[in-house]
Amino acid sequence: MNDPLNESLNHAAEPRYAIGIDLGTTHSALSYVDLQASDGEQAVDAVLPIPQLTAPGTIEALPLLPSFLYLPHPDELPAGERALPWSDTEETAIAGEMARNRGATTPIRLVSSAKSWLCHPGVDRRAAILPTDAPDEVTRVSPLDASTHYLRHLRQAWNAAHPEAPFDQQSVTVTIPASFDPGARELTLDAARLAGFTPTLLEEPQAALYSWIQGSGGRWRKQVAPGDIILVVDVGGGTSDFSLIAILERDGKLEPHRVAVGDHILLGGDNMDLALAHFVARKLSANGTQLDAWQMRALTYGCRSAKEALLADANATTHPIVVPSRGSKLIGGSIRTELTRDEVTAFITDGFFPRVEASARPTVRARAGLTQLGLPYAQDAAITRHLAAFLARQAGATAELEGFTGRVTADHTFLHPSAVLFNGGVFKSGILAQRVMDTINDWLYMEGAEPARMLEGADLDLAVARGAAYFSYARRGGGVRIRGGTARSYYVGVESSMPAIPGMEPPLEALCVAPFGMEEGSELELPGQEFGLVIGEPVTFRFFGSTTRRQDRIGDVLEFWGPDELHEMNEIQATLPADGRAAGDVVQVKLHALATDAGTLELLAVARDGQRWKIEFDVRTAAGVQ
Repeated sequence: MNDPLNESLNHAAEPRYAIGIDLGTTHSALSYVDLQASDGEQAVDAVLPIPQLTAPGTIEALPLLPSFLYLPHPDELPAGERALPWSDTEETAIAGEMARNRGATTPIRLVSSAKSWLCHPGVDRRAAILPTDAPDEVTRVSPLDASTHYLRHLRQAWNAAHPEAPFDQQSVTVTIPASFDPGARELTLDAARLAGFTPTLLEEPQAALYSWIQGSGGRWRKQVAPGDIILVVDVGGGTSDFSLIAILERDGKLEPHRVAVGDHILLGGDNMDLALAHFVARKLSANGTQLDAWQMRALTYGCRSAKEALLADANATTHPIVVPSRGSKLIGGSIRTELTRDEVTAFITDGFFPRVEASARPTVRARAGLTQLGLPYAQDAAITRHLAAFLARQAGATAELEGFTGRVTADHTFLHPSAVLFNGGVFKSGILAQRVMDTINDWLYMEGAEPARMLEGADLDLAVARGAAYFSYARRGGGVRIRGGTARSYYVGVESSMPAIPGMEPPLEALCVAPFGMEEGSELELPGQEFGLVIGEPVTFRFFGSTTRRQDRIGDVLEFWGPDELHEMNEIQATLPADGRAAGDVVQVKLHALATDAGTLELLAVARDGQRWKIEFDVRTAAGVQ
């Protein structure tokens, strides 16, 4: 006989909503699907208006939360002018529209691009380093803290609007760039946990395609066919992300299958804002006006507003820009100029989306020995050159895919997409989307292929959040799932055992610990191999990833690899706990790889007596291994 109390508790534990969060570089958003009202592919969804400060003491609910954090001076705002509806206490940091606006005039107190810093391998992402150029009197925050703040704001906004359905009891998905490495993925999960919930992670290009599928109302099956290859071009505020999704037919049904993702390219709207600022600064300099570094920061934020306004409104022709003076006459001394729609369009089109040949590759220049602390931006600003390199690397990505055999020939120098889906606010300008389409179709024409078509109906501001909510819904048995597993093969470096030779380090082999396409929720053991694990003293682990080696299986050992086949990720320096063994002991272990349901990858070392050590991919921290 069933226990009515247990049935009631189980029913109460079931989520009412599937929530999707776009944790973006410049904007964040929250969408949700009503699980009780949805059926099959008919998902009933909505976007949560997010209450936020838009001016001192003024709260407005907007569809987007700008991903900016302003750190006001303790005496800057009167009491009560920075409180949010769900809290009686004053906010020590302000997120959203007011943060962005106030930071345009006081940039030394503004945290921006926290998401880009969260995946920066060259800094301690848990350390208080932002804003990087803030004076000593400004209390800084870490990239992790800033990301946590945005997620906490969204959670509190939800709970204020839906007190009957607490946020942490819903099915939540947070999106990340497809190019995020395991360390950045784990840090994103950490930010969510600190904000009070544990989500699943989803790659942004997949979220954009989920949104397109949902928005089509089932008509997506008439727009694509088996054998199609969809290229998702996602240019956001901080990154350019490329993904390839093949359309297969299985059991009479169409099934999207993610086959490739691009490398992490720090190149997006932020770069365009900075480039426009230098363009405007040159115009001002020609008229005798020189700007200092502080004013250049303010000008950059002004150019961002101008770019967004001019690209979003086809009827807008000019947009004013005001740069504050550093003198005492802040109003009368302000520098005023403007940007025109034609200037913005031409500058961004020619500089970031030039028409290049399919053989073009990003330029790489020699770097200076000393640089300022900053983000590792791409050296080449031409997104089309990065796209050409990506498609060339993936020329054989579908060679072994069911239904695609024989479609790729030796004459193909790059993988031929048949459809393109755009995502990211940059493509609000139809001119930029068309430039990319024209460039791709030029490449296809030169190789005798049919032109690719643009998939219509993308929601450039909210597609990622909507798609994440739909994915949360699909994971619970409704809607369409995109298959694919892990986007890379992963390897750990194994030092060869050999006698000491003067002037020569022991050779390093790469051991495949997670094959390409490893499904989430699965755990694989390296077959029949044992390794020596050093415990109780400092050790170093070296990890590698590959987006091109699809044939490697778990346990395969690579003695040699090409310069573009494997890319080294950050090494982990840690001391594994001895737990009763002597420091320096070498324990015989087998290795297990675990692709978690949350979207992260773990490497486990298991001793013969069952003791397990989890080797974290979260680098640059002392607690790298548990």
